[in-house]
Amino acid sequence: MTKLINNSAARLNPCLKEQDQSYNCLDKNNYDHEKCQVYFDNYNICKKFWGQVYRDRKAKGIHPFLPDIEEREKIRMEHLNMNK
Repeated sequence: MTKLINNSAARLNPCLKEQDQSYNCLDKNNYDHEKCQVYFDNYNICKKFWGQVYRDRKAKGIHPFLPDIEEREKIRMEHLNMNK
Protein backbone atom coordinates (compact mmCIF):
# COMPACT_ATOMS: atom_id res chain seq x y z
CA MET A 1 0.00 0.00 0.00
CA THR A 2 1.34 3.44 -0.92
CA LYS A 3 1.61 5.91 1.91
CA LEU A 4 0.05 9.30 1.29
CA ILE A 5 2.21 12.28 2.19
CA ASN A 6 0.52 15.22 3.83
CA ASN A 7 2.45 18.20 2.46
CA SER A 8 1.19 20.49 5.22
CA ALA A 9 2.45 18.10 7.88
CA ALA A 10 5.84 17.81 6.14
CA ARG A 11 6.07 21.59 5.83
CA LEU A 12 5.29 22.15 9.51
CA ASN A 13 7.22 19.20 10.94
CA PRO A 14 10.77 18.73 9.64
CA CYS A 15 11.02 15.57 11.76
CA LEU A 16 8.00 13.84 10.24
CA LYS A 17 10.13 10.95 8.95
CA GLU A 18 11.66 10.37 12.39
CA GLN A 19 8.23 10.60 13.99
CA ASP A 20 6.83 8.01 11.59
CA GLN A 21 9.80 5.72 12.25
CA SER A 22 9.11 5.93 16.00
CA TYR A 23 5.44 5.11 15.53
CA ASN A 24 6.24 2.22 13.18
CA CYS A 25 8.70 0.79 15.68
CA LEU A 26 6.08 0.95 18.42
CA ASP A 27 3.56 -0.79 16.18
CA LYS A 28 6.01 -3.56 15.27
CA ASN A 29 7.14 -4.09 18.86
CA ASN A 30 3.77 -4.15 20.61
CA TYR A 31 4.38 -0.67 22.09
CA ASP A 32 7.49 -1.76 24.00
CA HIS A 33 9.21 1.62 24.40
CA GLU A 34 12.55 0.11 25.36
CA LYS A 35 12.88 -1.55 21.94
CA CYS A 36 12.32 1.78 20.21
CA GLN A 37 14.60 4.02 22.27
CA VAL A 38 17.00 4.57 19.36
CA TYR A 39 14.13 5.93 17.27
CA PHE A 40 12.99 8.20 20.12
CA ASP A 41 16.53 9.51 20.56
CA ASN A 42 16.84 10.19 16.84
CA TYR A 43 13.51 12.05 16.86
CA ASN A 44 14.57 14.15 19.85
CA ILE A 45 17.88 15.05 18.18
CA CYS A 46 15.96 16.07 15.07
CA LYS A 47 13.53 18.24 17.05
CA LYS A 48 16.38 19.94 18.92
CA PHE A 49 18.27 20.64 15.69
CA TRP A 50 15.32 22.15 13.83
CA GLY A 51 14.21 24.02 16.95
CA GLN A 52 17.63 25.67 17.07
CA VAL A 53 17.47 26.49 13.36
CA TYR A 54 14.03 28.05 13.95
CA ARG A 55 15.30 30.18 16.86
CA ASP A 56 18.42 31.27 14.97
CA ARG A 57 16.46 32.30 11.89
CA LYS A 58 13.89 34.12 14.02
CA ALA A 59 16.63 36.03 15.87
CA LYS A 60 18.18 37.03 12.53
CA GLY A 61 14.82 38.01 11.03
CA ILE A 62 14.99 35.34 8.33
CA HIS A 63 11.56 34.35 7.02
CA PRO A 64 10.16 31.79 7.13
CA PHE A 65 11.58 30.87 10.52
CA LEU A 66 11.36 27.19 9.62
CA PRO A 67 13.02 26.66 6.24
CA ASP A 68 11.00 25.43 3.30
CA ILE A 69 11.16 21.70 2.61
CA GLU A 70 13.41 22.29 -0.40
CA GLU A 71 16.01 24.13 1.75
CA ARG A 72 16.21 21.68 4.64
CA GLU A 73 18.67 19.18 3.21
CA LYS A 74 21.10 21.99 2.30
CA ILE A 75 20.86 23.45 5.81
CA ARG A 76 21.34 20.04 7.40
CA MET A 77 24.40 19.33 5.23
CA GLU A 78 25.91 22.75 6.04
CA HIS A 79 25.53 22.00 9.73
CA LEU A 80 27.15 18.57 9.34
CA ASN A 81 30.07 20.07 7.40
CA MET A 82 30.61 22.76 10.06
CA ASN A 83 30.82 20.13 12.79
CA LYS A 84 33.39 17.85 11.12
